[in-house]
Amino acid sequence: MTQGRILVVDDDESVRRFLATLLTSLGHEVACAESGEQALLRLEEAPRPGLVLLDLILPGIGGLEVLDHIRGSQPSLPVIVLSTVGRLKTVVDAVKRGASDYLTKPFGEQELELAIRNAFEKQSLQDEVRNLRRRLATGAADEPVSGSGAMLHIREVARQVADTDAPVLITGESGVGKEVLARFIHAQSGRQDGPFVKVNCAALPQELLESELFGYERGAFSGALRDKPGKFELAHHGSILLDEIGEMSPHLQAKLLHVLQDGEYSRLGARRPLSADARILATTNARLAEAVAAGRFREDLYFRLDVIRIEVPPLRERRPDIPLLCEHFVRFYADKYKSAVRALPPDVLEAFVAYDWPGNVRELENAVRRYLILPSLQGSLPVRPAPAGAPADGPGPVTATAAGAAASLSLRAVAARAAEEAERDLVHRVLEDTRWNRREASRRLKISYKALLNKLKKWESASPGKE
Repeated sequence: MTQGRILVVDDDESVRRFLATLLTSLGHEVACAESGEQALLRLEEAPRPGLVLLDLILPGIGGLEVLDHIRGSQPSLPVIVLSTVGRLKTVVDAVKRGASDYLTKPFGEQELELAIRNAFEKQSLQDEVRNLRRRLATGAADEPVSGSGAMLHIREVARQVADTDAPVLITGESGVGKEVLARFIHAQSGRQDGPFVKVNCAALPQELLESELFGYERGAFSGALRDKPGKFELAHHGSILLDEIGEMSPHLQAKLLHVLQDGEYSRLGARRPLSADARILATTNARLAEAVAAGRFREDLYFRLDVIRIEVPPLRERRPDIPLLCEHFVRFYADKYKSAVRALPPDVLEAFVAYDWPGNVRELENAVRRYLILPSLQGSLPVRPAPAGAPADGPGPVTATAAGAAASLSLRAVAARAAEEAERDLVHRVLEDTRWNRREASRRLKISYKALLNKLKKWESASPGKE
């Protein structure tokens, strides 16, 4: 049988004892609850159960209420309901609310084994379908798109370290594909069937980041009305990605160091620690060694994270990847935007390869998306090569021709042109967000549908190649 943690919820002690003994002999880890209230607490504990055997007749919170809670908080968790003879209506109600199967007491051992096996197999198939749909929805590649020697080497290193379970620190400029590499490492590891949980350490205030990472108990602070699991709990048996870890406060750095050293952490307001079984992957666009020297990052934590370090080079240093990435993005977005373009023209591709891409792969992706939506507006594409030594995040270069043209313009004309460019960029972003639905875009922009069409027609006629 497929092994997994099973939660047995039944108010009859003899039934709980019988099921715990039987399931343990079959290789399962078993937890028990004698009431609905106790079951809700067990469901939040780590490690979380992979299946629930739920008696429908319970003191206090009834079985159907527990089932509703499970479907609301853990919709994919299989639940087999247990019922006595004569309660067919209740069983039917439970199945309608999402129960995976039901058993009528008394039931035989083989009947129970079969029901559990079917539930785990069904869950495995559902997970596989869900993962496939997620991959199709996000355009996730089986492996990082690479044609340069540097990326081929990085991909091979990632394969080798995937199964070690050691922390991996991935460094590089913003937009180079650090998260893609982290997901690849997870997918190649023995934890690939477990969750991949991402935490953006720069996106949340530090006081909220702590509760996000470690969770909290009910009553831990004002507004904590119920227990909440943290990201480490959600990543149990999987991987957790700490994105932009260089932005983490010293207080949280100390807590993370404790997790790495002892494999334990505590929810806010909790009295007992929880075990952490999540592989830690971290990314940063900051130079952590310099942050350590400046006292902004703990040296002991840095050395704990820096077991395996992979530095992803900027796109300008791996130009052979650009045509492959363009092909990948065209293939993914063409149907999504109903574009007739199936490959970038040679002149556009040549210009893309020549450009330095200060925004790296993310900027390239957006440029391809713009071209698929409005292939005639090539003038809006960032195709001018940046000069050697230009800062990666600085403005694009100004050519002598452009400078001369600007000198001949009045201040009012320059302002009008800038406003026109800003308006066009805003319209294009909204069109991208609405998947090129012009009516929805006009509604969001708060202009008439006809006005939007007129603007698009004007910009198209003013683009290069149009008379």
